[in-house]
Amino acid sequence: MMEEEELEFVEELEAVLQLTPDVQLAIEQVFPSQDPLDRADFNAVEYINTLFPTEQSLANIDEVVNKIRLKIRRLDDNIRTVVRGQTNVGQDGRQALEEAQKAIQQLFGKIKDIKDKAEKSEQMVKEITRDIKQLDHAKRHLTTSITTLNHLHMLAGGVDSLEAMTRRRQYGEVANLLQGVMNVLEHFHKYMGIPQIRQLSERVKAAQTELGQQILADFEEAFPSQGTKRPGGPSNVLRDACLVANILDPRIKQEIIKKFIKQHLSEYLVLFQENQDVAWLDKIDRRYAWIKRQLVDYEEKYGRMFPREWYMTERIAVEFCHVTRTELAKIMRTRAKEIEVKLLLFAIQRTTNFEGFLAKRFSGCTLTDGALKKLESPPQSTNPFLEDEPAPEMEELAIEKDLDQPKKPKAPDNPFHGIVSKCFEPHLYVYIESQDKNLGELIDRFVADFKAQGPPKPNTDEGGAVLPSCADLFVYYKKCMVQCSQLSTGEPMIALTTIFQKYLREYAWKILSGNLPKTTSSSGGLTISSLLKEKEGSEAAKFTLEELCLICSILSTAEYCLATTQQLEEKLKEKVDVSLTERINLTGEMDTFSTVISSSIQLLVQDLDAACDPALTAMSKLLLDTHSLKMVLLDLPSIGSQVVRKAPASYTKIVVKGMTRAEMILKVVMAPHEPLVVFVDNYIKLLTDCNTETFQKILDMKGLKRSEQSSMLELLRQRLPTPPSGPEGSGSLSLLAPTPEQESSRIRKLEKLIKKRL
Repeated sequence: MMEEEELEFVEELEAVLQLTPDVQLAIEQVFPSQDPLDRADFNAVEYINTLFPTEQSLANIDEVVNKIRLKIRRLDDNIRTVVRGQTNVGQDGRQALEEAQKAIQQLFGKIKDIKDKAEKSEQMVKEITRDIKQLDHAKRHLTTSITTLNHLHMLAGGVDSLEAMTRRRQYGEVANLLQGVMNVLEHFHKYMGIPQIRQLSERVKAAQTELGQQILADFEEAFPSQGTKRPGGPSNVLRDACLVANILDPRIKQEIIKKFIKQHLSEYLVLFQENQDVAWLDKIDRRYAWIKRQLVDYEEKYGRMFPREWYMTERIAVEFCHVTRTELAKIMRTRAKEIEVKLLLFAIQRTTNFEGFLAKRFSGCTLTDGALKKLESPPQSTNPFLEDEPAPEMEELAIEKDLDQPKKPKAPDNPFHGIVSKCFEPHLYVYIESQDKNLGELIDRFVADFKAQGPPKPNTDEGGAVLPSCADLFVYYKKCMVQCSQLSTGEPMIALTTIFQKYLREYAWKILSGNLPKTTSSSGGLTISSLLKEKEGSEAAKFTLEELCLICSILSTAEYCLATTQQLEEKLKEKVDVSLTERINLTGEMDTFSTVISSSIQLLVQDLDAACDPALTAMSKLLLDTHSLKMVLLDLPSIGSQVVRKAPASYTKIVVKGMTRAEMILKVVMAPHEPLVVFVDNYIKLLTDCNTETFQKILDMKGLKRSEQSSMLELLRQRLPTPPSGPEGSGSLSLLAPTPEQESSRIRKLEKLIKKRL
């Protein structure tokens, strides 16, 4: 019974001590232990087996039992100490809790007292600030009233003074006073509903209107637009009147400027009327000389009369340009038949020089869209007339340097570009037609010079030199392109590009392709068949040394033209308007030069083919070369060695196998391919590892056409022996038949050996 009770007690104790995994993990982290008794999955049987693994170990069972009893006693002591220590814990906790509650009640009372005091303070502050706000509003309103009254006094006095000064033409004082009156009047915009304020505003507007009319009348009197009265000189009154006009309606200022400039240019319209001799293009210099004198005269007489921010000097020059462009366009339409190229270029040169002068002198800030439609992207300043012309011997280098070098940074844009020269654009067809004629004459001169001087002399050191006419042509192209780009970057550049294309093709046909040596035979390139079969009939015509030199020169010239034409296309696209770049395409001309290059190379290859024929024909008459090569390869390991040794057996086997196959291939290649059955059977007999890939390459070496090869390949497939079935047959076939890659590599080695032997 005692044992059963003990077992029940143990089971109950185990049930009570069964902890959750989380609690057990926390205990292991706080009290880490390696003792098996502390493990949650403790097994008494395993523990006893660990202590007594064998029967002999039971001899010290008493000692083990004593140790366990000692350990139990220690645990009981520890548990008893802990239990006794926790006896008064509950009472102490309740006492501490009561003390904490009392402290919280005291703290709550203090917080309530502080809150009540804060509310009283806030109420007191509100009462104080309410009084301060009332005083502040009163002060602000009082200040505003005083300021408004002060402004009103200033406005009323200013309006009276303004009216009096206007009647006395005291423009200097008016300029200062008017600006102040207008500034003061801005403060009364929200009071315009008051009749007195509105009345003062109307008096100010009336004074402004009177001032504007009075100033215009003063300028009309000083600078009459009609009549014989000479214009008066500058005066302090007019200078002060300009200061007043700056404050008035901008239309007053514009009217003054317009009338003054019109009066200043009235003499120009009379001197250079359409019916006057000086109005024509050949005397265009006089127009620009006249305006330069007028600008100097203006600076001396009227420079201080107008404010600097009016830019009157630039405005006079800009208006002169507008008038000049209109007058020149009118007279050129009337006398269009009298316009010649030299006269047109002269006028454009002088005009672009004048536009450059304006760009250096003025900023262009007065140019407007209404007065001048400025170019969206003005071309860079590369005017040939503004630059020093290079020496004739340097022009050839200049074109190559200009086309080959990377792009340089663009010069600053000229805001005055085209302000006058735009009128010449409708007449640039004269320039284009002239360049068409000049280029035609230049090509004819090239042809005549070539016939007179003959082909270039042979020079083995230099090889094929570029024909001088090629550089001359592109130098002329460069000059035309630069000139035309300064005249216009629109449709005339497209027309000039068309002319360039025309004469690039003519140069390729007449100078290059037309002078290639003629031959009656054509070469299809070097093939194995041409190397191995004898030539029938007469030998192909060979070129002389002079003819070969000519072909090389034409080849070099065509390559130069091809590269330079590509660069020319890029330059043309840079010069033309962005919207027109797609219309510039010299691909057709570059293809023409590529055709000339191909023809020249074909002639050189044909001559080389003819020169190699005798040696190749002699080579194709015995397989002795193959035998000699085989012997050389066999002796190769001992060549240059003082000790004569026999080549390794593996090396000898490889050489014999490879050269034997080469001999068989040569025999098949040299054999006639008709009748077909005999040729195919001979191939199968000589090459034990025969297949269609090798047969295809042999047919290519013989130079047969694809149409002939198809029937022979079909015949080969029919006559090839059927490989034995089964794994053994397939294995033997794979060992004997080389892969296409191996076969191709062997044939390439054979070709290299043949070429090296030659």
